Amino acid sequence: MGKVYAFLADGSEEVELLAVVDVLLRGGQDVKLVSVTGKKNVTGSHGIKLQADVLISQTDLKDGDVLFLPGGMPGTRNLGANEELVRALMEAHEDNRRIAAICAAPSILGRLGILEGKKATCFPGFEQELKGAAVVKQGVVTDGNITTARGLGYALDMGIELLTLLVDKLHARKIKEAIQYDQIPM
Repeated sequence: MGKVYAFLADGSEEVELLAVVDVLLRGGQDVKLVSVTGKKNVTGSHGIKLQADVLISQTDLKDGDVLFLPGGMPGTRNLGANEELVRALMEAHEDNRRIAAICAAPSILGRLGILEGKKATCFPGFEQELKGAAVVKQGVVTDGNITTARGLGYALDMGIELLTLLVDKLHARKIKEAIQYDQIPM
């Protein structure tokens, strides 16, 4: 079982966060919602109230197999402004632990130099902030220890990708089938 820390701040995109977390929980992963705001109650980018499991100040993030950043505005800016989170991201990258970011959140990784020499994707309009990355238009891309996704429409795909990386493809396929997600083109 992998340990995943999913971060949230006021203004984080609720469904990006919860879709990825839901897939990981269904897949048997240990997921903790971590608030960077100093309070457990957080308001998402669309006004939905969320409750974190723990505060970042109460958590040893070094035991996380995955650090996951949802997008949304101003949530992405709020996550990127948190010094404890920035420090944890840099340490995770140095230790080659998995980091995942969706929508606008890959811009945080770009500003930190974490995407240098990696393929990455993001919400259209944030490409210039992916410093050092080879920007691709894939919905979800994994390069080494970094997984990025374009936006809300790819949140389930990101959850399935992370589950594949944490467990294996067969397990992820079983979860995908269980949630009736078959991606038949329209």
